[in-house]
Amino acid sequence: MPLVTPLSSDHDKETQELAEFFNETLGFCPNSVLTMQRRPAISKAFINLNKAVMANEGSVTSALKRMIAWVSSNATGCRYCQAHAIRAAERYGAEQEQLDNIWEYRTHPAFSEAERAALDFSLAASQVPNAVTQEIEKRLHEHWNDGEIVEMLGVISLFGYLNRWNDSMGTSIEEGAVESGEQYLGKHGWEKGKHV
Repeated sequence: MPLVTPLSSDHDKETQELAEFFNETLGFCPNSVLTMQRRPAISKAFINLNKAVMANEGSVTSALKRMIAWVSSNATGCRYCQAHAIRAAERYGAEQEQLDNIWEYRTHPAFSEAERAALDFSLAASQVPNAVTQEIEKRLHEHWNDGEIVEMLGVISLFGYLNRWNDSMGTSIEEGAVESGEQYLGKHGWEKGKHV
């Protein structure tokens, strides 16, 4: 059972309208947002930040942003966000071979060197203490410009917030996210954990 029970999706009209964004990304409004709306200023600020971070302004694709989110969530151990991120990657056009082999992104041929650099950055930036090295910085700058790196770190930082929110809250996971988690991550031991 979650620490705080989510409210109904129509509890706060403004949050409900902003949350339509998630119907595209996930196919449902996440229970995390329904919990945040107990303080509508938080839910509204979060949704607007999410929309800004996930906007595409360079060559970091929507699919890659969601894979960056998955690596970040995997690094912190948040099963709720792992399933959400892989579901969103699927919905935003990640290649089937990448989805099936996300655990092996460092060596699998479905991933380019640019994607590997971005995903290694996500892993290092998500660790505490932070593990971003000069080597990671060098590899990033070989493939990405400063604006694209800012977009990537925006995703990593957003999911740092979400990983802490959902793991501390024990947010109940939605059925659609469970399906994606089991399909793409289950073979490596993914399960709902505390997010029942």
